[in-house]
Amino acid sequence: MDRPGQELLQELAASRIAIEAVEPVINGGRFAAKAIVGERFRVEADIFCDGHEVIAAVLLHRRRGEASWHETPMRLTVNDRWRATITFDKVGHYEFSIRSWRDLFATWRAEVTKKHDAAQDISLDLREGRLLVEKALAEAAGSPKDRAALEALWDEIGSSPSEGDVLAVLISDDMSVLMRQLGPRANVTHGDTSFPVFVDRERAGFSAWYELMPRSQSGSADVHGTFDDVIDRLPYVRDLGFDVLYFPPIHPIGRTNRKGRNNSLTPAPEDPGSPYAIGSEEGGHDAIHPALGSFEDFERLVKAAADHGLEVALDFAIQCSPDHPWIKEHPEWFDWRPDGTIKFAENPPKKYEDIVNVHFYRDAIPGLWYALRDIVLFWLDKGVRIFRVDNPHTKPLPFWEWMIEDVRRVDPGAIFLAEAFTRPKMMKRLAKVGFNQSYSYFTWRNTKQELTEYLTELTREDCRHYMRPNFFANTPDINPYYLQTSGRPGFQVRLFLAATLGANYGIYNGFELCDAEALPGREEYLNSEKYEIRAWDWDQPGNIKADIAFINRLRRENAALRQFTNLNFYNAWNDAILYYGKFTDDLSNFLLFAVTLDPHHPQEAPFEVPLWEFGLPDDATVEADDLVTGQPFSWTGKIQHMFLDPHQRPFMAWRLIAPGASR
Repeated sequence: MDRPGQELLQELAASRIAIEAVEPVINGGRFAAKAIVGERFRVEADIFCDGHEVIAAVLLHRRRGEASWHETPMRLTVNDRWRATITFDKVGHYEFSIRSWRDLFATWRAEVTKKHDAAQDISLDLREGRLLVEKALAEAAGSPKDRAALEALWDEIGSSPSEGDVLAVLISDDMSVLMRQLGPRANVTHGDTSFPVFVDRERAGFSAWYELMPRSQSGSADVHGTFDDVIDRLPYVRDLGFDVLYFPPIHPIGRTNRKGRNNSLTPAPEDPGSPYAIGSEEGGHDAIHPALGSFEDFERLVKAAADHGLEVALDFAIQCSPDHPWIKEHPEWFDWRPDGTIKFAENPPKKYEDIVNVHFYRDAIPGLWYALRDIVLFWLDKGVRIFRVDNPHTKPLPFWEWMIEDVRRVDPGAIFLAEAFTRPKMMKRLAKVGFNQSYSYFTWRNTKQELTEYLTELTREDCRHYMRPNFFANTPDINPYYLQTSGRPGFQVRLFLAATLGANYGIYNGFELCDAEALPGREEYLNSEKYEIRAWDWDQPGNIKADIAFINRLRRENAALRQFTNLNFYNAWNDAILYYGKFTDDLSNFLLFAVTLDPHHPQEAPFEVPLWEFGLPDDATVEADDLVTGQPFSWTGKIQHMFLDPHQRPFMAWRLIAPGASR
């Protein structure tokens, strides 16, 4: 006869083991943690049980929609914290969960070993051990290979002449491994739920972006550049070591309220206007500016870029010039003032008279949502798989979550970079809803304290599981004050920081020429390419092209630089020097970096060589390579000294050789 509460009693009794504090879990599983194909994905949890029995746990994972789970054993680290790492071999949606149980055989093994060591009678214990093995064989679980191996050990037990021989087989390492897989599991407890993971292709986690304006690639400020001109520039970008070539909008540009040079309201007839004023009688977001070329030319460019090891990224800017075809075709997608005029974009005190914004609700839903998604699918069909999204924080979060997921149904390898310089929580939410990469505050973090605190947040706090920063050193919109005042050394410093602190980073062309001429008192470029066609001398004296090629080569050759959250800051006793390292889990690739943050004066400091990371004492010797000069050397002792002259060598890079390893 059932009693009140018996169902609850049975339910609670069945889940005897506590599974808590699972990580990574984003908003309780509302959003997916991020992973990269082929990279280690680590899961941790607090797992514990009453009493002193040995427990076991496995990490379960599967592609979303699969029926069966894959098991990976978890191991106990410290203080009831368990851990397992897995890798994913395909892009797409996955989920993981945790299962734990009381391991009867492991508990028996631990107890019988203690009794044997204490010279106690273990005859009955041996019978118990044999029964557990017999039960495992009777249940016929596990793979045929494991079962056959366990049967062989069972036969060996049967032929053993003495208790000592039986014990030796039962407590052997081989038996322990097999019984962990096949042995009886008591009080099996499942995690409360499964948690999502989205697995990206490698370029989402490791990329070097080069941004250029296609219309400025002819070599003459009087001639509008074409896609063929960009094709001619591909060897240059490739040789600098970049793998993503990013274009601002390439669509027709409106004429109404067209901006002139330096964002003036009085353009000359020949002024090309801002590429962000998208749309004219020649088309909108699914059209190409006629002066750049045809779709056939663009597709030829995409193929040529791929042949040079480059992937083309396009700007996805959800805004329209007053001449955009949508305004006549879909007036319900826009805001109109009481006098019947269209409402222009504003961000007081800034005004953008040459563009208008769409709105996403009222009569715009769902038509506008589908139209914007279809634009992305249109360019996917043209071979573009990377999109830098302009100001996503001014558009609804539900739209991005829906649109990115819908695009992933067509191409789960599509990459979206969020250009959102806004409030931290909004930046992080955009990453949660699906953006693969995110702009960051790196551009404005200049001091040692600022950089250390910000990078520690990005690599140690929960956001490390879902937010991948892309450290752009400059953009067409941002000419940082640091670069305006630091000269050539400042460009070397910011390049080195962006490329070695971040796994994703980018520069906008002109950076390699140390271009920093600014509008007075503004973080904006004088004679900005946003409003005029420019011609560049790519070989002008004082350029840092050699530094860029060198640093990008370091990134390609060193596995530690392909990761982001493996960053560690070390002690260098000078606030003008940032000193840090990155290394792989197995210590086979261990890099140290030092950068002066003072672009004007020499700086020096004593610093610590992190011998402890190799388990070495403070007076040990470690072999190293100077990656800038290529010279091998050694350090003896933890405390060493560095000197950095910004006008000669503003950064240092070393590779430490693990003890016993070869160069």
